[in-house]
Amino acid sequence: MEEGKDPNATNVPKPNQSRLWPQGLIDQLLFVFIVLCFSLSLFVIYMTRQTSITTATLVSSVPISQPCAHLKEQPKTNLDHWIESPLNMLHTMSDKELFWRASLVPQLKNCSFTRVPKIAFMFLTKGPLPLAPLWERFFKGHEGQYSIYIHSLPSYEAKFEPTSVFHGRQIPSQVVEWGTISMCDAERRLIANALLDISNEYFVLLSESCIPLYNFTLIYQYITNSEHSFMGAFDDPSSVGRGRYNYRMSPQVRISQWRKGSQWFEIHRNLAYLIISDTTYYPVFKEHCRPACYVDEHYFPTMLTIQAPESIANRSLTWVDWSRGGPHPATFGKSDITEQFMNRLRGVRNCYYNGQPSEICNLFARKFSPGSLEALLSLDFRVLGY
Repeated sequence: MEEGKDPNATNVPKPNQSRLWPQGLIDQLLFVFIVLCFSLSLFVIYMTRQTSITTATLVSSVPISQPCAHLKEQPKTNLDHWIESPLNMLHTMSDKELFWRASLVPQLKNCSFTRVPKIAFMFLTKGPLPLAPLWERFFKGHEGQYSIYIHSLPSYEAKFEPTSVFHGRQIPSQVVEWGTISMCDAERRLIANALLDISNEYFVLLSESCIPLYNFTLIYQYITNSEHSFMGAFDDPSSVGRGRYNYRMSPQVRISQWRKGSQWFEIHRNLAYLIISDTTYYPVFKEHCRPACYVDEHYFPTMLTIQAPESIANRSLTWVDWSRGGPHPATFGKSDITEQFMNRLRGVRNCYYNGQPSEICNLFARKFSPGSLEALLSLDFRVLGY
């Protein structure tokens, strides 16, 4: 017998402590708790999203201060976005992309906004513009009526003053070789960049040795009032005309359509579009017109004679002296610049303008050397009118 235990005591079972709550009630409470947690989660997600939207709306409505210039400006969606002139000439488009982009520019004459038609002065150069001070004088006071584009060698870095009309007007360029298709490529490149500004209605090709023979007002009125574009295009039966024709160009270009003309031209917008969008004649000239076929003297005159013969005046606006012979025209220096000489250039009167004999035939002249600048600037105002 064990000590301390009553042998007669009866073992009475104790109530079970874990049975204080019925099992069914516990299950119901657990279910309610889960539902509440799920509902609360949905509510939190909803409120978070609403708060984000509200915050974004508030932030977008707050003007961004000037120091945050690194933030990207919201794109414009109204008409101004499409009609404003490109401020930056530099871009990364290839020629193919550039010509495609330029061909999308509207051609409608009747616009839903007020604008002043501009003349695009396109300078095809090797490097600097030594006669720039004379052109600065010519352009002065006529802002909004012209645009300037410069195609120089890619390695050349222009150093125009910020106040100069030539500052920042260089376009992305490529190397140009005289007498090859690369010359026409550069000219098409200039035209395409100028077409991006829909206010440009007229396009003048110039070199670094060109000068204007009249003031801006007269030249502007002469070009903008003309019914024709000024592209020289004539049938030259000599060895330097038809003699350059390659019969492999047929059937796209027949010898009866073969034309020759000056490289320096003025064209209206509709012809500019034809030139940069051409895919029919360009490959033919690129393949079959190589030195001694100088493509810059034949491609545009021939193509426009075929596609728009009624639109061209068959003459250039740029006077050039070929009287000395050779592959290049005469160059004039300081000693050549006199009032009599300039009046002689302006006195050429063997042309028609809008179907009538004209007393003004040439608006520009070349070639003038860098050394002629001082003498040109010293001419009396009455000589050139600027």
